[in-house]
Amino acid sequence: MSDPSVLGTAVAEPDPPPAGGADAQERARSLASDAWHDLRRRPLFLISVALIAILLVLAAFPQLFTSADPNAGDLARSRQAPSGQAWFGYDLLGRDVYARTIYGTRVSIVVGVLATTFTVLLGGTLGMLAGYHGGWVDTLVSRLTDVVFGLPFVLGAIVILSSFREAIGEGAVGITALVVLTMAALSWPVSMRITRSAAITARNQDYVRAARALGAGPARVIWRHMLPNCLAPVLVYATIALGAFIGVEATLSFLGIGLRDPVVSWGVMISEARDYIRVAPHLLLFPAAFLAVTVLAFVMLGDAVRDAFDPKGR
Repeated sequence: MSDPSVLGTAVAEPDPPPAGGADAQERARSLASDAWHDLRRRPLFLISVALIAILLVLAAFPQLFTSADPNAGDLARSRQAPSGQAWFGYDLLGRDVYARTIYGTRVSIVVGVLATTFTVLLGGTLGMLAGYHGGWVDTLVSRLTDVVFGLPFVLGAIVILSSFREAIGEGAVGITALVVLTMAALSWPVSMRITRSAAITARNQDYVRAARALGAGPARVIWRHMLPNCLAPVLVYATIALGAFIGVEATLSFLGIGLRDPVVSWGVMISEARDYIRVAPHLLLFPAAFLAVTVLAFVMLGDAVRDAFDPKGR
């Protein structure tokens, strides 16, 4: 028979501390915490964040960097080269290129952010519904996605923007809103497919099945259990897409179907400078440089975020 005193001692003894407490904390860290821990050690992430922070300050407070009116012109100084008075020179109408470049940061970034937001919301909502419900809902959404995905982006943009060009008038807000909605309407299929794939994976997990077995409704299951586990791939896509949308806005403006005066954006400036590249290259150089740096910064950020959330895909 066992000695009761020995049993009592064995029960009373405190459990030894787990070996490797730091390792246990490391395993307990969530996916987001792991990603953030990894991102902070990546020079690519730090450089891109620094560039984006500078651009956001330029967009939010342009008056801190220039006192000139971006729309004030004087034909007497048309196409003048950069000088101490005007660092980036003057454009065809005698407007300060430096001031227009600084103020153009706001419009270009706002267009990119809004287009990305609407694209992710529309595509993400449809993808989540298709992935959760399956069946005819998945079939209907998938076929609609195939139709939109098969439409050439530039052709679709030309049709939409040309059709509503006169209806929106010459107001800056209306022009910008039309361009943003057009880009979102033609770009959501990618976000939908990414979200649908993640939702199908999450739907088959045990915690989702348990929630449904306990009587949780579709809205609660999607919002509380599936959505948090589908955010990582969507976040990666959104980060890269933001830079791409800024470039798309410039492309549409260059083609003459996107933003236009009185809106001040890099795409509008590049479009206005295309006929004077040889005689006044500064008209194209500075807005194009800002555009390239901005797109590169967001692409670099997207690459860093993707590697952090998906280390196996490096």
